[in-house]
Amino acid sequence: MAEKILVIAPSWIGDTILAQPFFALLKRNTPAARIDVLAPDWSAPLLARMAEVDAVIVNPFRHGEFSFLARRALGHRLMGNAASAGYSRAYVLPNSWKSALVPFFAGIPRRIGYQGESRYLLLNERHRLDTDRHPQLMQRYAALAGPLPATLPQPQLNSTAEQRQAARRALNLPFESVPVIFCPGAEYGPAKRWPALHFAALARLVTTPQNPVWLVGSAKDATVGEEICAAANGTALNLCGRSTLEQAIDLIASARCVVSNDSGLMHVAAALERPLVALYGSSSPAYTPPLSPTAKIISRSLPCSPCFERECPLGHFDCMNGIDPQQVAAIIAAQLPVSA
Repeated sequence: MAEKILVIAPSWIGDTILAQPFFALLKRNTPAARIDVLAPDWSAPLLARMAEVDAVIVNPFRHGEFSFLARRALGHRLMGNAASAGYSRAYVLPNSWKSALVPFFAGIPRRIGYQGESRYLLLNERHRLDTDRHPQLMQRYAALAGPLPATLPQPQLNSTAEQRQAARRALNLPFESVPVIFCPGAEYGPAKRWPALHFAALARLVTTPQNPVWLVGSAKDATVGEEICAAANGTALNLCGRSTLEQAIDLIASARCVVSNDSGLMHVAAALERPLVALYGSSSPAYTPPLSPTAKIISRSLPCSPCFERECPLGHFDCMNGIDPQQVAAIIAAQLPVSA
């Protein structure tokens, strides 16, 4: 019987993408193993597009939610469920105490993760994090699977022509367009978001009839999407909140280029190997860079950044305000010929 492995996934979309090299190494080391992933429902579409993942078990707990008794009950259900029983090991990617509860209560023999938050009882194979050796989050996840190879596998999401056509059909979008896609949101906070007026100025610079600008994001980004469209004088289409994550994946997969804040959709674009301009403000490209050779990173590297704050603590927001739309437009033009 093939070995069964349970992975407790991160809560954030971007972190889920950065965990894919870890999944790939697990499969490389144990090709016949079945990998099930316990993950929030919003990240299930991502995991379904990863060839290494065999099944997704929905984690019902919101980010930061404790719910000790409910986590114990879920662990007991996994232990008693014939389809889920028989896990030989579990990997806990988040560093929180509560994230290790489910595999503990499921009775999984080997429970593996990093030391942190007094998880001595919950995890029985605890790794010590070496931040100097593994400065990137992707490396830290991957190291749990064993010694890192010289070259790590890169994240890669699947998107077929049929899926891309279905997404456009569902959203009533033209099939012949090759859009420039903007991802103006960032779930973490406004300090990671390029100003709406800058996105609008860029839309006016780069849109053409063949290459329209489409804004893609969650319902939380709908308002800023409308602000961009209003300032862009009709040169952008706001799809924020109109598309599911699965549809967003397929729209991005057919993009001429993607311009994004440091967000989950930035990592989606990188995993789809689309030409990408990634805008960094309060966060660090040294920690969570887009893992793609087609990505161009813009970071002003100010003395006050990265601060990792949700809002600019100094009030000037120079790290993002100072990124000129003309600079981004020049990068797009250098990446792709006008006829692309």
